[in-house]
Amino acid sequence: MASYIGSTIRQMHKQDGAWLKQDGIDFSCRFILGGQIPGEPPELYLIYNEGNCIQATQETPFFQIGETKYGKPILDRTLSYDTPLETAAKCALLSIDSTMKSNLSVGPPVNLIMYEANSFVVRHQLKLGADDPYLLKMSAIWQNTLKQASEDMPDIDW
Repeated sequence: MASYIGSTIRQMHKQDGAWLKQDGIDFSCRFILGGQIPGEPPELYLIYNEGNCIQATQETPFFQIGETKYGKPILDRTLSYDTPLETAAKCALLSIDSTMKSNLSVGPPVNLIMYEANSFVVRHQLKLGADDPYLLKMSAIWQNTLKQASEDMPDIDW
């Protein structure tokens, strides 16, 4: 499926690229595609604007598109291939919370779907608005925990 989407992107660039450029339209896109075919393991792909893609591996267990400078460090420090799914979901929400805190152009609603391997059903999904109690509580706990952690760092030996 990822290669099909990639070839479609390349075809669109070839077919409509000149017209889009002539009209000053910058046609670019990135997709994260994940899923599972019965009898096979779940797979996750990042599809680039050029139509090529890369697959998630044990060494690179997640992808992020969009604004990455604020939330990605959280993912880099907290996620591994063996991170439990529920913990990974919390880390994803902390990542987007940090991005929302530092970039006014990013904000709710936050949509989250958690898929369990071999279930072939989405059982867990959230849509969190700006006033959602969970989002507000998580953000406050994260902020207080980070502040406390910075205060607990050893003194600098000047």
